[in-house]
Amino acid sequence: MAPVNEDTAAAPCITIIPQNNLPTVPGNYNDIKTNDKADEDFRIYSVTDSPKRVVEHYRDMRLFQTVDFYRKMEQKYDFSNGNYRRLMTIEEAFAELENYVDSSDPDLELPNLLHLLQTAEGIRRAGHPDWLQLTGLLHDMGKIMFLWGTGEDGQDGYSPDGKQWALGGDTFVVGCQIPTDSIIFPEFNLLNPDMHNEKYNTLYGMYEPNCGLDNLCFAWGHDEYMYRMLVANDTTIPRAGLDMIRYHSAYCLHDKGAYKHLLKPEDEERLEWVRLFNKFDLYTKDGSNDLRTSIDELLPYYRGLLEKYNLGGKLKW
Repeated sequence: MAPVNEDTAAAPCITIIPQNNLPTVPGNYNDIKTNDKADEDFRIYSVTDSPKRVVEHYRDMRLFQTVDFYRKMEQKYDFSNGNYRRLMTIEEAFAELENYVDSSDPDLELPNLLHLLQTAEGIRRAGHPDWLQLTGLLHDMGKIMFLWGTGEDGQDGYSPDGKQWALGGDTFVVGCQIPTDSIIFPEFNLLNPDMHNEKYNTLYGMYEPNCGLDNLCFAWGHDEYMYRMLVANDTTIPRAGLDMIRYHSAYCLHDKGAYKHLLKPEDEERLEWVRLFNKFDLYTKDGSNDLRTSIDELLPYYRGLLEKYNLGGKLKW
């Protein structure tokens, strides 16, 4: 039987965008790009061409991201019954993230706050709704888990070479066969202990056919944590925005089309929003698009959006 995510099942009323408001995802993103980098030069992942830190990161992800690890993190970062780890405002969390640089990303060496502003401002310039702009600002903030993490659990954000395999990076569904034709570094798949467990190493694994997106457990990282954090704080960001946050790192799903046998027909519509968002997430990554000098000018606008979508003041993290 497909596992049911209790956080999803017990979530408060979440705004759902009507079907006739679904986005049309264009094929040309030159207007979004803030640099001259060719499409084929983004997301270069190979054992020979990627930085050593990136290769090691994904090797560790494949080695340690299992069903048991997911359940362990689910308990550690539980929000049920009023649980949380710290009360902080979004801006206080930004301050904590100032010196954190993603070890899994070959396209960016800037601090995460600047990437978040790049994404949000790109969405704003394109004229998309304010909830989508706010989604851009928040989408990577789940990496705040490094405050409570350890290297053993892949959440060391304090050390320059700290293990971060449970903070960032492309995610995949745990509890079933890891795809070989749609995931980066497929040569590491057999390192995963679950791929030697007959309960999990088949096409469906622990899931039922077409069980649906919300019943899938993805490799634990900032996406799942931030989704749960926002739901726990009763945000009014529409479900499309929450989907962007929860699934944006699952490139094998939304970019390469894996796991169709596990999805419901309506899940494809939801993934269209994720695809739209990911173009901004990817194409605004630019070391020369440095918004450091503009932060004080930009933050008042986003403070207003935080208040509008019930994320002002101290929040549970």
